[in-house]
Order: sequence, then C-alpha cells, then structure tokens
Amino acid sequence: MAGKIKEIIDTIVDKRAGGNSTIANLTKSKIVMKGINPEKYDSNSPDDPAVIEKLVALAKELNVNI
Repeated sequence: MAGKIKEIIDTIVDKRAGGNSTIANLTKSKIVMKGINPEKYDSNSPDDPAVIEKLVALAKELNVNI
C-alpha cells in the first residue's frame, strides 16, 4: 500500500498540533531533524519500512497514537 508514510506524517502532525499552525510547523521540523522530509512524501510514495519505523518511534516519543 503506497502512501503509508504520508498518512503517518499527517496523523502525527494533526494530532500533535490540534489545529495550531505553529505547533504543526514545529512538529514538521522535528520530523526533519529525524532525517525525514515530510514534503518528499505524498499519497503515491512507496512505503519504506525504515522510514515507517522512524515515524512510529517519533510518534511514541511525542505521545501520539497512530
């Protein structure tokens, strides 16, 4: 299933930000600091298990259920 990475990124950002654009930008910055560029992924991007693993770990770190 393509697009899983984009789905996880969107879930992390949406749940963490709660509609606050400043927190959304800060969350995206945290994702970039983990070595994942959120702008690189879209709904057609192939799923990379290593990237998904990093995102799941980040979600746990940020207390976000995905």
